[in-house]
Amino acid sequence: MTTKYLSDLLEELTPKKVVEELDKYIVGQEQAKRAVAVALRNRWRRQKLPEHIRDEVAPKNLLMIGPTGVGKTEIARRIAQLIKAPFVKVEATKYTEIGYVGRDVESMVRELVEVSYQMVKQEKMQEVRERAKKLAEERLLDHLVPQQLSFGIRSAQDVGKREEFRERLRVGELDEKVIEVEVQERVMPLIGIAGPPGLEELEEQLRNVLGNLGGGRKRRKLKVKEALQLFESEEAEKLIDQEEVAREAINRAENFGIIFIDEIDKIAVKNPGVGPGVSREGVQRDLLPIVEGTVVKTKYGPIRTDHILFISAGAFHMSKPSDLMPELQGRFPIRVELHPLGREDFIRILKEPKNALIVQYRELLKTEDVELEFTEDALEEIARIAEDANNRMENIGARRLHTVMEKLLEDVSFSAPDLSGQRIIIDARFVRAKLEGLVKDVELSKYIL
Repeated sequence: MTTKYLSDLLEELTPKKVVEELDKYIVGQEQAKRAVAVALRNRWRRQKLPEHIRDEVAPKNLLMIGPTGVGKTEIARRIAQLIKAPFVKVEATKYTEIGYVGRDVESMVRELVEVSYQMVKQEKMQEVRERAKKLAEERLLDHLVPQQLSFGIRSAQDVGKREEFRERLRVGELDEKVIEVEVQERVMPLIGIAGPPGLEELEEQLRNVLGNLGGGRKRRKLKVKEALQLFESEEAEKLIDQEEVAREAINRAENFGIIFIDEIDKIAVKNPGVGPGVSREGVQRDLLPIVEGTVVKTKYGPIRTDHILFISAGAFHMSKPSDLMPELQGRFPIRVELHPLGREDFIRILKEPKNALIVQYRELLKTEDVELEFTEDALEEIARIAEDANNRMENIGARRLHTVMEKLLEDVSFSAPDLSGQRIIIDARFVRAKLEGLVKDVELSKYIL
C-alpha cells in the first residue's frame, strides 16, 4: 500500500461514509463523529493542493471532551483502522518534563514512526511473498537433502530425491519432522524502562555493536513447518529495500499519522507555576512544539511533525480546557463534547454495533455448542442495572456493561462444557435473579459491579 493508495482511499471516504462506518461500532456521539470525519477529509484535501500552499495548511487537531467510557478512544481507534494509517494511543500522564526521569514527549513521535515502519515493512514483505516462499523452500530442501556435488553438478539420484522431498514437503507430510537449522537471532530491546531523552538512540547503537560482535545467528531445533515459516520471513526481509521502507514509513507518518493523546486533562494546571502542577505545565511546554511542528530524530531518519494529526481527549472533571496553556489550546481548534450515556444508549450498545456485547457472548458460547438467546426485556434490565450502578458509583460509561455482562453470565460460562447442545434464554427474570442482590447491596456492588 503506497502513500498514493492511502490518498485514493481517503478520497473514497467522504465524511458521510466515515460517519456511516463509525455508526457500525459506536452508538450516538454524532457531533464527534462528524468532526473527525471532516478532519480526515481535510487530510485528503491537503494532498490535492498545489505544493506551494500544501505545507501552509495545518492539520485541524481535535480536542474531545467527555466522561470515561463514552467512545472517545474508540472513535480514534476506528478511524485509524478505517484509513489504515499509522496510529498510536498515548496517555499524557506517562510523560515528564525534560530533565526529569521518565518518558519525554518526543517518544510518542518515535513510536508512531515505528508503527509506520512495521506497517510498510509487512506490506513490502507481502509483495515479495511468492518469491520468498520459493527461496525458503529451496533453503529447507538443502537441510533435508544435503547436496552431493560433483564438479558443481548434482547427481540424477540426488535431484530425484530432492524432488521427492519437495512433493512430501508441499503436501505437509514432513510438517512434524524436527530438524536443526541456523536462524537469525531476534534481538530483544536492551532498555525496557523509561529514561531521559536520547535513550532510544543509545539503545540502537548498543544493539548494532552487540549484533556485529555476536554475528546474530544461532542454531535451533524446529519442526519443518515452523522452519519453513521462519525461512520465508527471513528471505522476504532480504528481498525488500530497508532504506525504501524507512523513507516510505517516514512519509506516511508525516502525512497520514495520527497520535491520540488520552487524559490530557490530567496535565492541565489551574495555577501555573505553583505547587505540584509545575511538572505538568512542563509537559505542556514540551508538547507544544511537537503539535506546532518540529523535527524529531528517529532511528529511521528525521520526521517533521507539522502535518501529523493530533487527537486529544479528557474528561475534565477536575479541570477545564481553558486550564491548558493558551498556546496549546490554540493548536486544538476543533472542540467536541461527548455526552454521558444513559439507559437507551446502553440498550443500543448491547445489540446494534457489529461487535455488540451480546453478539460476542453468543459466539463465544457457540464454540461450546451452547445457544444463547437474549430477550428484549433482558436487555432493558441489563441497561437499567448498568445505569443505576453508574449513578450510584463512579460513572464509567459503557465499560460498566462489560462488568455487568460478565457477572451475569459467569455461571453459564463456567458450566458451558456441560451444557453442550442446550439453548439458554436470558430474560429479565434471569437478570434480576442473578444481579438484583448485588444492586441492592451498595457496598458489595462497589467491588463487584
